[in-house]
Amino acid sequence: MNIAKAIVPVAGLGTRLRPTTKALPKEMLPVGRWPVVHHVVEELAAAGIRQILFVTGRDKSAIENHFDDRGAAYPLGYRERGIEFFFARQPAPPGTGTAVATGEAFAAAEPFVVAFGDSIVRTRRGRPLLQRMIDSHRRHRAAGTIGASEVPADQMHHYGILVPAAPTAADTKLTAILEKPTPTQTSSRLAISARYVFSPAIFAHIRATAPAPSGEVYLTDAIAALIAAGAPVRAVRLNADEQRCDIGNYPSYFAAFIDYALDDPEWGPQVRAYLYKKLADDSS
Repeated sequence: MNIAKAIVPVAGLGTRLRPTTKALPKEMLPVGRWPVVHHVVEELAAAGIRQILFVTGRDKSAIENHFDDRGAAYPLGYRERGIEFFFARQPAPPGTGTAVATGEAFAAAEPFVVAFGDSIVRTRRGRPLLQRMIDSHRRHRAAGTIGASEVPADQMHHYGILVPAAPTAADTKLTAILEKPTPTQTSSRLAISARYVFSPAIFAHIRATAPAPSGEVYLTDAIAALIAAGAPVRAVRLNADEQRCDIGNYPSYFAAFIDYALDDPEWGPQVRAYLYKKLADDSS
C-alpha cells in the first residue's frame, strides 16, 4: 500500500524564539528563500505524500495563507502536482500525542507520515530519509518507523532518545524509547529526528496515554507503549550527507538560514563573498 498522507503538527508556541515569534509562527520563519514549513512540505511531496493535514493552534493562520494558491501572486503549483492541504485546530490537552491524534479521522485507518513543521531534514545526496523510512516501514510491516540521528550527551535532555537493538545499524528494531533522559540512563545517543511513519495502531496507544505532570500528552509515551506491547517499531538513521535543521532555538535557526542562503542558486555566491569579507574584516 502506498503511503500518501501526512500529519504536520504546527501548533507549538515557539517560546524559545521570542520575540521573533511574538506575531509570526516559528514554522513561517524564512530559511533561505522559503519558510520552514515550505521546506517540510517539499520533503513530503518528494516522498510521494499527496494529502497533508496541518494541525494548527491559535495565531497560525499565516501557514494556511501561505499554502492557499487561490488568486496568489506567487502560485506554488501544489494543486498541479496533485497535493491537497487540510487544516485542523488542536484540541486540549496539549502535547505532541494530542496533535497526532487530531488526525485520526484524516488517516482513515491507513499508514501515514508525521513530520513536525519546525524541523527540516536536509538530504544532499542519495535517497532522502523519509523515502527510506517509508520503504523500511512497508518492508518490515512495522507499526512505527522513526527518523533518528546521533546527538552529543549534553544535548540528550532536549530529545526523545531511542534504544536500538543493533546500535550501529542504519535501520534497526527498537527496544525502548526514553523522553529527555540523562546520559546515565542509557548509553544510546540516538535521538528522534522529527519524522515518523505509523500504522493506525498508534492512535489507541495515544488515547491510553496519561498526561505528563505538565499536562501534555507525549507522542514518545505512546510509542513506548507500542514497543512494550510487542509491536515492531524501527529506527532509520540519517546518513552522513543528511542534516536535521531544528528551528527551535536561535543558534540552530541562524545556522539553518545561513546554510540555505549559501546554497541559493542565484544569490549564494554573493552571500558567501559577504561572509568571507565580514570574517576577514572582523579578524583584522
